Amino acid sequence: MTQIYLQELIAAKEAVAKAASLCKEAQTDLKSIGSLDKEDKSPVTIADFGAQALVLNSLAKAFPNVPATGEEDASDLLKPENAKMLEQIIKRVGKVEPGLDKDSIIAAIERGSHPGGPQGRFWTLDPIDGTKGFLRGDQYAIALGLIEGGEVIVGVLGCPNLPVDPSDPNGERGCLLFASKGQGAYQSPLDDLSIENPITCDQISEPAEAVFCESVESGHTAHGRSAKILEAFDSKSTPFRMDSQCKYAAVSRGQASIYLRLPTRPGYEEKIWDHAAGCLILTESGGRVSDTFGKPLDFSLGQTLKNNKGVIATTGQVFEPVLKAVLNSV
Repeated sequence: MTQIYLQELIAAKEAVAKAASLCKEAQTDLKSIGSLDKEDKSPVTIADFGAQALVLNSLAKAFPNVPATGEEDASDLLKPENAKMLEQIIKRVGKVEPGLDKDSIIAAIERGSHPGGPQGRFWTLDPIDGTKGFLRGDQYAIALGLIEGGEVIVGVLGCPNLPVDPSDPNGERGCLLFASKGQGAYQSPLDDLSIENPITCDQISEPAEAVFCESVESGHTAHGRSAKILEAFDSKSTPFRMDSQCKYAAVSRGQASIYLRLPTRPGYEEKIWDHAAGCLILTESGGRVSDTFGKPLDFSLGQTLKNNKGVIATTGQVFEPVLKAVLNSV
């Protein structure tokens, strides 16, 4: 593997693997998982908070001068009515990282308050991308990116429920996908990070032959518009739906060819932590990513992709016809 960004990549992989171990255990015990509803009515669980604490604490040790922007903040955890939830977080984090006390965990979570922007380096983290999928027992991802000068230079996706071998959906589960800018994309089993296998997109050139993937949640993408695009290609495939940036993973390793995230409501701004890691990994595996107007995703504008609308992520050879079909579907 390349030596460029090697230390950053090692630290990021180790941090995500720690969070994945907490999330895997928590998902086997969903009945005891406490959750809160955020202002946008999306759920946040003890696993979201615990994963963010583990990742940002680990990165603070490795790179103390590099700030982070994370999806969660700890303000609600400090409310008296959430004391039991905080106790559970401390307990579960302690199983992975003994010695982290309440103050250390709160400080680690709050470390994710960097505003983002075009200057310097910062990490961006979604501790559980796809919380609803996590709560259903389905797909989710721990998504970590490193942004420098507005560009994503390192990306890591921990996918605890994703089959290691895409051709064997009933086989071993749990993989980690990672990339650094200009150096290709790789996959490791979560239980053995020393194994590093390069991954590439498929070589399909006809969109009619392509496999589509999209979000499970209708609030995340316009399913009806996707169906019209499939009809335009005379595609015979049925879109498969999964939560989280596992969709980027699916396209990156040839499991699918096209991932569409089509806007569902005016004014919505995609969050950088929902796309940074997946975008880099797909690009490094030979794919292409843009918004629904063909503009590159701009990670230099703070915590959102405010100059972009939706996402098109495909293998390299079908990007242009897919973009044309998306533009014609408006």
